Amino acid sequence: MRLTALLVSVFVTFSQSVAACDGRVISDGVYDAPLCTPTEPARIVVLDPQMALGMLWELDVPVLGAPLVSLPDADAGTRARKAGIADIGHAQQPSLERIVALRPDLIIGDAYTHESLYPSLTRIAPTVLSTHQDWKAHFMLLAEVTGRREPAAAMLKAYETRVADIREQVPEDLTVSVLRVSPNGFQVYLDGPRAYAPYAVLAEAGIRRPAYETTQGPDFRKRPGWEELTALDGDILLYVVANGYDPQGDDALAAKVEANPLWQMLPAVAAGRAWRVQRSQWMGFRGVASAHAVLDDIERFILP
Repeated sequence: MRLTALLVSVFVTFSQSVAACDGRVISDGVYDAPLCTPTEPARIVVLDPQMALGMLWELDVPVLGAPLVSLPDADAGTRARKAGIADIGHAQQPSLERIVALRPDLIIGDAYTHESLYPSLTRIAPTVLSTHQDWKAHFMLLAEVTGRREPAAAMLKAYETRVADIREQVPEDLTVSVLRVSPNGFQVYLDGPRAYAPYAVLAEAGIRRPAYETTQGPDFRKRPGWEELTALDGDILLYVVANGYDPQGDDALAAKVEANPLWQMLPAVAAGRAWRVQRSQWMGFRGVASAHAVLDDIERFILP
């Protein structure tokens, strides 16, 4: 697609040559490493409206633009609007014209989603695309890029201290199943090398998942039908209901699923040990605060 005249006129080729770098050199956990980034970025555009935006908020880093249409919940939208963050479109295909107009000095995204946009983005500003799958490594990368390593390390230390305390309290023979209910069916986020952040927190806290929900391979999700739900045979079931971006339909969707006889036959449901958890941390994970919210649920629903 041909770029608009505005885009062409303001594009200035940005060289990320490390040899001439007068800022920070980022060598690990980023696409196209090593990269040269500003020492004190002041006009940051974020391409990920969930984890990266949430983590930068936790690090008290101001953000100039983000894909607001893709925000995971209403609270995030309210906060973004109050902060004056400009909308750059959809997270998977942000508007380059809008990004150019904001004149950023740093663009932050992730390689999985934004690799194809990288050549265009680097012509606008230094661009950091994280390759980290581990949420804590991602957090520390953002802290390094923005000069917030000390507060970030302190937040992670407090989290890890709490995780260690909880891990000592988890019964050894207990298993926990976790399920997402969506309008298009069920999703099981697996415990494995590519586990999505809240489920990685479960593993760090010593929570064991049934065999069906565990992998050593690259998969991170399964999509079981009603018949396969019997494989979710954990002693406890945690389930999150997310009816798309809009939470208005969550309760109706939950009621429909919970009334199904097949749902009532699940072992944890039949035993009265099935608990619905909030979408905010289980489907809209944003950082350390979300990790602590997952630990809150472990203490509330899993620990004796």
